[in-house]
Amino acid sequence: MRTRLPLLALAAALAAGSALRADEGMWTFDNLPVAKMKAAYGFAPDQAWLDHVRLSAIHFGGGSGSFISADGLVLTNHHVGRSSVQLLSDRLKKDFIKDGFLATSRDQELKVPGLELRTLVSMENVTDRVAKAVKPGLSEAEAQKARREELARIQKEVREKTGLSPDVVRLYQGGETWIYAYKRHTDVRLVMAPEMQVAFFGGDPDNFTYPRHNLDFTLFRVYEDGKPYHPAHHLTWTSTGVKAGDLTFVVGHPGSTERLATFAQMLHAGEFSLPRRIKAMERQRESLLAYGSLSPENRRQVNSLIFGLENSIKASTGYVSGLRDRSAMDRIRKDEEELKAKVAADPGSDAKGSWSAIEKALEAQKALFEESQFANARSGAMLGSTLLGQALTLVRLADEAGLPAEKRLDEYKDANLDAVKRRLLNERPFFPALETAQFAFGLKEAAAGAPPAYIKAILDGRTPEAAAKAAVEGSKLADPAVRKALLEGGRKAVEASTDPMIRMARILDAPNREFRKRMEAINAVIAEHGARIAKARFKAYGKTVYPDATLTLRLAYGPVAGYPANGTLIQPFTTFGGMFDRAAGWGPEAEHGAWALPKRWMEKRAALDMDTPFVFAHAVDIIGGNSGSPVVDRKGELVGLIFDGNIESLPGHFFYDGRANRGISVDARAILAALDKVYEAKEIVKEIRGK
Repeated sequence: MRTRLPLLALAAALAAGSALRADEGMWTFDNLPVAKMKAAYGFAPDQAWLDHVRLSAIHFGGGSGSFISADGLVLTNHHVGRSSVQLLSDRLKKDFIKDGFLATSRDQELKVPGLELRTLVSMENVTDRVAKAVKPGLSEAEAQKARREELARIQKEVREKTGLSPDVVRLYQGGETWIYAYKRHTDVRLVMAPEMQVAFFGGDPDNFTYPRHNLDFTLFRVYEDGKPYHPAHHLTWTSTGVKAGDLTFVVGHPGSTERLATFAQMLHAGEFSLPRRIKAMERQRESLLAYGSLSPENRRQVNSLIFGLENSIKASTGYVSGLRDRSAMDRIRKDEEELKAKVAADPGSDAKGSWSAIEKALEAQKALFEESQFANARSGAMLGSTLLGQALTLVRLADEAGLPAEKRLDEYKDANLDAVKRRLLNERPFFPALETAQFAFGLKEAAAGAPPAYIKAILDGRTPEAAAKAAVEGSKLADPAVRKALLEGGRKAVEASTDPMIRMARILDAPNREFRKRMEAINAVIAEHGARIAKARFKAYGKTVYPDATLTLRLAYGPVAGYPANGTLIQPFTTFGGMFDRAAGWGPEAEHGAWALPKRWMEKRAALDMDTPFVFAHAVDIIGGNSGSPVVDRKGELVGLIFDGNIESLPGHFFYDGRANRGISVDARAILAALDKVYEAKEIVKEIRGK
């Protein structure tokens, strides 16, 4: 017992210190807690530092990345770039996911069709201008419409004046509205990707855990006019690395949090919507596993899809566990009651009835929930079918193109129209059997219970499997030339088409539009009253509160730090030696080879220094979307690459708990050592080092 007392005391001290040093917040670049940073660390970045890291950062679809060389070399996670690696594997009939990829010269770098990266060039607060567009006496729906039309005008102005791509960014639940303008990079080529077995070492069992041993990185390069792009800013690779206690900064695009949601919204998510979505994802995973079990090629086709689902299931399960944390929820309820009291005491506040209005809207959402799971047509697929999604896009484009921009559906407004057309015409590998299986699953889900009339019309008395098979086999939309002809032919060509997917899209179009109107009316209430609550919060607390994540550029900060768990202290760093030990401890067969290492790594083991720091934990506030974010030090040098959070961080979607919430990053020293010693990528190493 005597040997345990110092450890317990140390754990208690560490826990207390973590709580005191909890560096909460995903801060926008216009509103950093500079005084708090200086008080805690004696340092806060100046404007030149902020501009440098902002212009080095990259928006990578649903993740993040950064420029790391003067010749446009881009660093992100393997799991962020996996879909691109999978696409190239499919096109070239290789398995770069399993075997990895390395371009030993620039002419071997592979262009990724359809991949677009973006750099944030400017940010403009347009809150006041949008507010002036809402005239007194408008209903909630009319007010939302007026805002959308004014924003469409602003986006058009920015695009015509700058040539940049403008996005509408709503912060603080609509309390502020910004235009973020991006430079688009559309010629992106794969440079290097490690084997998935080392990038995702430990598989799903280790996902969202720590200690970790993942070489979760991939390299791309941006080209412009056929030549490597020379960014105005790129990150310098560290020459020293970090140690425990060192201050780190995460520059990335956290995807979505709901920390400013009302208590009722959190209850709705924890007790209703999230559990149902988890069950639906589990059913979809089982369907994909069944398809993958039919052959090795089938399994290769669905590996990335299964990975994405398993990641989402585990993350969503963590969200639910957080919402069932009684002490945390009591704290959230208490904070809301405090704000309600301030609103009640303010005769000028228009938020007095907002909480109850949101509760009523949530009840209305429940009635539409099941239909919402398969009626969303904004993604690239509809009812699980990529072809049907493309067909609906063609039908909609024919109608929307003739309308004034402010009258169109959001995804067909001028700012988005080119991107919609590019996605429609992208040439991607197509697997008819997989398309059929996914469409059959989607139809089966939609037909469960009491299906809407339009689902019955699509099935036309057939089973979901038979309807999916007939539609996929009869459609020509897998051919991009066919899609291009229909796009260029406009309404006349689309109306004349007898393609079964186009026919189904016509059946879906009107009821889907009607469904969207109903959902948008409900969402307008939530948005309007969320904005009123945000306004009240502003008045009470100012911008000392950070906004929820919105997949836009943010800065988080905190020290390299372990944490107490399982009756001990969790180390801040792992090493190469720890990875080989874990591989040996489990053996190559456990959990379908989750801890097996690629042959190349076993052969190059002697070339590696086993004490090289591999992965580190740091007390930074991150969430999904931060994957691929560069981690920099006080000098703005790259010291790591965020790829995950620990299991304790998952409730961070709704609230932050600094006691054990940790970001998990690949150490820059491990990436460089792997490139040099294992992959022998000497030219890339020279480029990264600036030599």
